[in-house]
Amino acid sequence: MRYSEMFLPTSRETPSDAEVISHRLMLRAGMIRKLTSGIYSYLPLGYRVIKKVEQIIREEMDRAGAQEVFLPAVQPAELWIESGRWQFYGKELLRLKDRHNREYCIGPTHEEVITDLVRNEIQTYRQLPINLYQIQTKFRDEIRPRFGIMRSREFGMKDAYSFDADDSGAELSYKKMFEAYNRIFSRCGLSFRPVEADSGSIGGSFSHEFLVTADSGEDGMVYCTSCDYAANLEKAEIARPEERHIDESEFLPLEEIYTPDVRTIEEVSAFLNVTTQDIVKTLIFSADDSPIAVLIRGDEEINEIKLKNYLGCDSLELATDDIVHEVTGAPKGFAGGIGIKSEIIADYSLINMRNFVMGANKQDYHIKNCNIGRDFKIKDFADLRIVEVTDLCPRCKSPIEFARGIEVGHVFKLGTKYSKAMKATFLDKDGKEKYMVMGCYGIGVGRTMAACIEQNNDEDGIIWPFSIAPYHVLITPVNIKNKELLSMAEKLYDNLEGRGIEVLLDDRDERAGVKFKDADLIGIPLRITMGPKKLAEGKVEVRFRKSGEVREILFDDVEDFVVQVVKREQ
Repeated sequence: MRYSEMFLPTSRETPSDAEVISHRLMLRAGMIRKLTSGIYSYLPLGYRVIKKVEQIIREEMDRAGAQEVFLPAVQPAELWIESGRWQFYGKELLRLKDRHNREYCIGPTHEEVITDLVRNEIQTYRQLPINLYQIQTKFRDEIRPRFGIMRSREFGMKDAYSFDADDSGAELSYKKMFEAYNRIFSRCGLSFRPVEADSGSIGGSFSHEFLVTADSGEDGMVYCTSCDYAANLEKAEIARPEERHIDESEFLPLEEIYTPDVRTIEEVSAFLNVTTQDIVKTLIFSADDSPIAVLIRGDEEINEIKLKNYLGCDSLELATDDIVHEVTGAPKGFAGGIGIKSEIIADYSLINMRNFVMGANKQDYHIKNCNIGRDFKIKDFADLRIVEVTDLCPRCKSPIEFARGIEVGHVFKLGTKYSKAMKATFLDKDGKEKYMVMGCYGIGVGRTMAACIEQNNDEDGIIWPFSIAPYHVLITPVNIKNKELLSMAEKLYDNLEGRGIEVLLDDRDERAGVKFKDADLIGIPLRITMGPKKLAEGKVEVRFRKSGEVREILFDDVEDFVVQVVKREQ
């Protein structure tokens, strides 16, 4: 492609509304333009990268045995009502009506559509397993779109769905996709980690996120310094501590203390001259409209996703003041376990606590020397808190570390969540009707592109890996008015294109400095600079964008040199 003919509006100015590096550089490099909040147009240079990422995805999905389909973006409400997600999905679901007043949504994902398709076509176990995928535009009405295409409302996504006859088959399908994702992100030149994750609104029993490590990442992750355990902060497990033998002779008498207007953990700690680790917080939640009391140590924070998963409820929120008063008999800030009118579950942090402080379920009072078993009973201990840097790996007990990451892919074991709801059944070899066991697997195509920029950039611009670079080579004749120089550049351009190398020829009538600045900004891996002095010696300069290394190569040899480099790096 000739630069002079390309729609490539680069900019020296940093956009004021761009919050992260990838957003700034994609705008400056003329790759995207904003249409409206969270919705972007891809320009030719950016779209070439998107197509490269999609091609890698297609190759690896096909290699893993998946088959490509293309499903409607507009989905009837009936399918979402059938699965139970029409109301549950919330305001992120963009709903609309046609001229006949029938309700639809713009697909944020396609579990319902693919399940409907397969249940109407698959009758027996002989037709299973099957894995279908597509690359398509999705829409999720994000409340606060940000970070350019990393958190947009309209976005490109690869979504795949596997259907198996049993759990062992589903496990194999999951493994194939997990391995395919590792190959996809490796080929895209990313440094990433697969981490255990919560399944969220998609549902299912188990999932992994693929997080690209980057300081700008929205997602926190925890990983072990010794073994391969890694999880996002929502999912990160805390091992159950060994229980110390209960010696009731250690229990001190209960002591009710007047604590006027003392409600917060910090206030209680100061008033009673105890540490926050000596206090137990009692939080009242409404789980599917039923109250539940949750106990956690005063210096810890509850993980509501863990709590929701433990309870198996559809909705979870902190109880209103009225419910708190109904359950405890006191206003918020004085709840405790003794005499409370609800079930109680406790975080692991309480397992070995003795003689702790908690609310008295009485306004302006707390109780010292509380003990589980003697003073009140709990239903169960569970892992309910947010992991901290002082915790140990739940697998091998080694130290853990924290990092930030960008989610680029997610794989889910769905089980029979959708097949049961939508009656996607098949006949097994004994003629018995069974539910298909499902998995689903998503990749954010634009996010993968943006994450690559977040990891591969410098103060001058983008540094593309060869595998997804918009072009492999940029030929830069420093003065196109020099006819011999331009002729030699065009000859090299034609020869490289003829050998399958993707080349951009900067044939603009611009100063060399402008061309070099733009070259660094758009990040093409190889730049061949052709100037009259070097060419008089029969040489050109080849610069590697990533390392900055510059080599002088004979003009007669540069074609073979470039072909060898591109083949090696791709």
